[in-house]
Amino acid sequence: MAYFRKLDEELRRLTGLLQKDQRWLILMTADPDAMGCAMALRRIIGRKVAKVGLAHINEIRRPDNLAMIRYLRIPTKLLTPRIAARYDHFALVDSQPHHNPAFQDFTFSIVLDHHPVKKEAPVKADFAEIRTEYGACSTLLTEYLYNLDIKPAPFLATALLYGIKSDTQSFEREFCDTDVRAFRYLSKFANQMALKKIVRSEYHLRWLDYFRKALEQLEICDQGAYVFMGKVENPDILVILADFFLHVHEIGWTAVAGQCKNSLVVIFRGDGLTRDVGQMASDLFGDLGSAGGHSQAARAEIDLAKLTVSPEDLLCGRFDGKKLRCCNGHLGEAPPSAAPKTVPEAAPDGPSAKKP
Repeated sequence: MAYFRKLDEELRRLTGLLQKDQRWLILMTADPDAMGCAMALRRIIGRKVAKVGLAHINEIRRPDNLAMIRYLRIPTKLLTPRIAARYDHFALVDSQPHHNPAFQDFTFSIVLDHHPVKKEAPVKADFAEIRTEYGACSTLLTEYLYNLDIKPAPFLATALLYGIKSDTQSFEREFCDTDVRAFRYLSKFANQMALKKIVRSEYHLRWLDYFRKALEQLEICDQGAYVFMGKVENPDILVILADFFLHVHEIGWTAVAGQCKNSLVVIFRGDGLTRDVGQMASDLFGDLGSAGGHSQAARAEIDLAKLTVSPEDLLCGRFDGKKLRCCNGHLGEAPPSAAPKTVPEAAPDGPSAKKP
């Protein structure tokens, strides 16, 4: 049995798109998985075209992401119209065009991802591969490197390794055997000292005030917890808090919400047993904005201008009211109105939609 699946046909189609006079820009919403994928794709196509650049659409503020860029020398820049105008071909990694309006003005030749596909928003690209069973897109790019007989340099291997570690939360979220094989393979080449430095760069000092506020205002309901943080500098702190509260024994799901610029952002995390938080996010907020995700990680984003009540009143009404009790986001057990079933010992393997 081969270590990874054979990609002869996929590589033939992919490399068939590349010509020496082309200038490619790889786009992403920057997080560890996306940056690892962008570096890998850059390595794959870089010697076959005239130029390859990396650009991200989001502000990068999380300490681990900043440390990753610094220590692994990732040459990504914030996307601007001036930067985009320098390139004639575009690729997208760890995302799909409908995930963000910033992607919708581009025609992508390559799309590589692992998030669920929406029937109403099919991916259109000359070459697209979306492996929804993979816990990280970095696993997919590792397969491509392996099939091309490209041994990843230490910084590239470290970026991909941390991408897998981050998106699977050290294999506590959904993953498959291929993720494990990719992690094991990359471990032989990664710079472990750089990885350790990145992993330990988790918080800004000023973020400790958010922890204090969250602990004071946390609301417990229906085997989970939610908190409204008011205005936050960026959604990253919401992600960190949602992950943090999931470590409490009695809490099976968390939702941390905050106002960021003109949006209300709600970050969901789940243990994979109590509720499918991807379905939960969709049930609770799908009527107001984009909402969905995996069974263990999800997100909702709502335009504040569309709200007729305050964000705090909205959250209280949705989480404490009938809407939460009636939503279909249960895993391994029946909804409250049905006869209970035994909760399985482990979460089901199939994903439902990504992390932010």
